[in-house]
Amino acid sequence: MRRPPGGCCCPPALAPCSGRCARSTGLALALLTVLLLLLPPPAQRSLLLQLSRAGDRTPLHPSQPPLSFRNPVHPRVTTTAAPERVTQVARPSLVPSVPPDLGDTYGQDETYSSSGCPNSIRKRIGATRFGAIFLPTIPVLQWARHAREDEYQRLCQYGGAHGWKDVRWDVLKSALSFLNASSSALLADSRPRAARCTRCAVVGNGGILRGSGMGATIDAHDYVFRVNGAITEGFERDVGSRTSFYVFSTNTMVNALRSYADDGFQHPPQTPETCYVFLPDHDRDYLLLRAALSRQRVDSGRDEGVHPQEFFGEDLQVGKFRMLHPDFIRYLRNRFLRSHILATPFWPLYRPSTGAVMLLAAIHTCDQVSAFGFMTPGYQAYSDHYFDRGHKKVQFFVNHDLRMEMRLWQRLQSSGILWLYSGPEKT
Repeated sequence: MRRPPGGCCCPPALAPCSGRCARSTGLALALLTVLLLLLPPPAQRSLLLQLSRAGDRTPLHPSQPPLSFRNPVHPRVTTTAAPERVTQVARPSLVPSVPPDLGDTYGQDETYSSSGCPNSIRKRIGATRFGAIFLPTIPVLQWARHAREDEYQRLCQYGGAHGWKDVRWDVLKSALSFLNASSSALLADSRPRAARCTRCAVVGNGGILRGSGMGATIDAHDYVFRVNGAITEGFERDVGSRTSFYVFSTNTMVNALRSYADDGFQHPPQTPETCYVFLPDHDRDYLLLRAALSRQRVDSGRDEGVHPQEFFGEDLQVGKFRMLHPDFIRYLRNRFLRSHILATPFWPLYRPSTGAVMLLAAIHTCDQVSAFGFMTPGYQAYSDHYFDRGHKKVQFFVNHDLRMEMRLWQRLQSSGILWLYSGPEKT
């Protein structure tokens, strides 16, 4: 079997636009595309490699050491049957055409197909504008039953967060083999429970939350999702204190720890309730997961020698960890957030932001979803983050399409799929 090399492929990012350029990501993209096309092939490869060395929205500093810093338990559930190999797209005539390289066929998983909530998102979405693109059997999580060679052959054709091209088979198999608990197949438990609806609060880090007083409302949900620089201490009144799911890639977490340390982010949330949800975008996520669940240091790669306890604390039981499926990330990119960037030479660098993946994962697994701290049309009135010490403009990166994500949240709200906090004057 032919296997891809195990080299590191960092998540994509480009430098942010600033000043007048911030009004148009398209202009920056056009200039960068021209620059790329003018360069000889070796220089093109070098530029793309450098551009891929950053996380979600914070610059990575390659000169710094990799990962060293000073600084409700889920109910048991029965496992589901192993997913079938592939499923064809639903109602293809209504779905926009997707180029073959983007891969619009996916595995199948029935985990979330039978919620007992009478008005769950899954029961309502078919009657909305999103009904044609929503796949109820898309696998949201990957776990031990996905570590099969036939699945590896199918997914190793896609790189980055969208497949396993950049992960060696031995690393993938050993990492996923640890995710063998009944909880590994489920994010939020939305199966029938006396017709009770699972309510999820998904909390971004947007400045719109500062002074909002939404903390008690957020904490009153069944589950609370947070992402990247999830600082709660000192901001409980506005953002709450609970964290059920912390969603991250190793790269975005490390960048957040470096960028927001002075603001109080010393490590991800570490509570008995907190589960850690990897958004894997290359092999370092699988290596860190394997190290955590084997209670050893990371044994290879950029983060060799790192103790997982630095990030997750001492409670490293398997039930504390989940890993999003690359089919799910690719499906979100292809169907919900298909950006114009995909029609440029930079298309391999693009994926939805970690916050967007978190919110859409909640929509696919929870019965009811409320979103807080996400970008709204009035974003310029707020600082980039609720924990900023002074006003900081929202910056835009070409590896994500934040304005497109903002428009998607508006459409999801108008379709009744989620409730979106839009500021004190609109609540």
